[in-house]
Amino acid sequence: MGNRLYVGNLSYNTTESELRETFSRHGQVVSAQLVTDRMTGQARGFGFVEMGSAADAQNAIHELNGAQLDGRALTVNEARERTGGGGGGGGGRGGQRW
Repeated sequence: MGNRLYVGNLSYNTTESELRETFSRHGQVVSAQLVTDRMTGQARGFGFVEMGSAADAQNAIHELNGAQLDGRALTVNEARERTGGGGGGGGGRGGQRW
């Protein structure tokens, strides 16, 4: 098991410091990051927490998955690495014929 956790179903009002504080009760937190919309800066309702060890990560999952934070039941599990090639550019001229 890795040390990086996915945290979903976060309130848009939750701050990174609240996220860090919540997880620090269950082990050492290396980093806590909320994902925000690039255009608006608005929180997207999920983030990632890196714990100090795999044991800390497992403890946090056990204790916090389904727990309430800011009125929302958290989804906490091991983060998976992204698959695929990233960008999705390209495209064309949507339905235009030549």
